[in-house]
This record gives sequence, structure tokens and C-alpha cells, in this order.
Amino acid sequence: MVKAIRVHELGGPQVLKWEDVEIGEPEEGEVRVKNKAIGVNFIDVYFRKGLYYKADTMPLYFCKGLYYKADTMPFSPGMEACGVGTAVGPGVTDRRVGDLVAYVGTPMGSYAEEQILPENKVVPVPPSIDPIVAASVLLKGMTAQVKPGHMVLVHAAAGGVGSLLCQWANALGATVIGTLSTKEKTAQAKDDGLHEEDFVARVTEITSDNGVDVVYDSVGKDTFQGSLACLKTRGYMVSFGQTSGAIDPVPLSALAAKSLFLTRPACSTRDKLVEVAGEVFANVESGILRVRVNHKYPLSHAAQAHADLKNRKTSGSAVLIP
Repeated sequence: MVKAIRVHELGGPQVLKWEDVEIGEPEEGEVRVKNKAIGVNFIDVYFRKGLYYKADTMPLYFCKGLYYKADTMPFSPGMEACGVGTAVGPGVTDRRVGDLVAYVGTPMGSYAEEQILPENKVVPVPPSIDPIVAASVLLKGMTAQVKPGHMVLVHAAAGGVGSLLCQWANALGATVIGTLSTKEKTAQAKDDGLHEEDFVARVTEITSDNGVDVVYDSVGKDTFQGSLACLKTRGYMVSFGQTSGAIDPVPLSALAAKSLFLTRPACSTRDKLVEVAGEVFANVESGILRVRVNHKYPLSHAAQAHADLKNRKTSGSAVLIP
């Protein structure tokens, strides 16, 4: 038996329960991992609350470009962790017991002392990367893909993804404009290469009414329409969260006026997962990305971590420690 956070009913942070669970042994193509650190992300909150609910089934969720559902209750949330392999199943060739590995995305369930994962979902972690850093950077860093020379608008610029986006874009020579939820977060955002500016009107002014190449929007309802207005012709809208609420349905006409692209980030293949994860870790090793793990909680205190997220008491990354 191991300890894990379990959700028996959808709701607020109080539904996160600390329980014993049986996980068994890895089967064909699987590895068993003892987690050393677990990333906390807003997608975990969406699962807990039951967003994207489909009334005639269990909750159905859209995460990083993929629809999937929790088939049974209870379930363990969590989409990101770093740990050490403790057992491998038949047919596993790339991973060995004792390897330090990280994973991101499906299957859900990282809020646990140990978990079993498909071999093709884990990636090696360089020995120079602290497990706490690895667990806090992978999902956020894989979202934060920027091209040199872009004009970029980043919402929630002092958050986990926003902080990495600002640093990465600044290192590439991109021009970064950001929004912040509180004045207290301004100093960190400026340190990441962000110049404090206002929203739609200031973006219009800064870009001489040309708009930005890309908007990274984790806020959702409150910023979505303004984000579209800030884009240049054939610009990219990257929507990866909804901290202010679910986005209203988007008519195609809203995109057609400027031939805009609307997307959610995803890694479609194993090779792409390994490539992008390697790039993230390389940028951490080189110092391009400074990972701010500003909040650490015992795994058993996951409810407090979620409450702090809800109340906007966090900046940078937060992790759970088993």
C-alpha cells in the first residue's frame, strides 16, 4: 500500500483526501516510479472541480489537446512528477530500476507516493537537474515554446508558465508584453524580462496597431476576447487554462476576420515528447530558464496548495513532496 490523494466527489479543495491505495506491480511496457516531487498545475484544479462535465457520463476533460475521462470514482489528480524507477514490467527496454525520470500529461494520478506509468510516457532527467525542479518545470516548460523575434503577449506573467515564457522569449530576443493579477507580482515579472504595460490599448500602441504574433492565455474567460483583438493577421492564440472561468463558445467568424490560429499545446508523439523535454532541461542547465519553486507542500497538504492557487497566493511553481 502507498499513500495518495483521492477525489471521491467533485468540488473544492476539501474533496482532496489522503488515503491508502494499492497500485500493484508494473505490467507489459510499464514502470513503477517512487515520486520524489509532484508538480501542481491549474489543470489539477479543473479535474477536481469537474470542468468540461458531460452529464450522461463521468466527467469528460480536455487537457493539452486530448479528450479523456475519469471512468470511475475515486481518482487521483496530478499530471506531472519526477521520481525514481523501482520496478519495470516485461518488455521495458529504455528504463531501468534506479533511473531518475519525469512524466507529464496522461495518465492522470501523480498525487501519490508511487505510481505505475507507461514506459513511453516517462523521460530521463539529467543528473544535474534537481527532482523538485524537474517536477515543477516540465509541463510548464513544454507549454512555453517561443520563436526568436516574435512579439508575444503573456497573461499571468508571474505564474509558473508565464515566468518561464517571459524568460525564454527574452533570451531569444522576443519582445514580451505581460499582464499580472496583482501589483505584488510586478517585480518578479520585470526580473524575467517583462516590461509592465496595460492590456489591449497598450498592445495596440506598442505594436503600432499591427498586433502580436502569439498570445499565451491561461486566464480564459476574462481575457480571451481581448487576446484575440491583440493578434496580428494570421497570429496564434495559445489557450492553455481558464483561471477566470470557462471560455464562451468561439464562432469561426471571430477567427476568420484576421485568419487567426487557435490551439492548445500538446506533444503528439513519443519522439516529440523526448525532444521537447530535452530542450526544456537543456535550457534549465544552461541558465536560460530560472525555475522559481516558490511553494512546497507535503503531499498530504494538497488541499492547502489548491486553496492557495484559488486565492492567487502563489507565484512561480508549486510542488508537493511525498
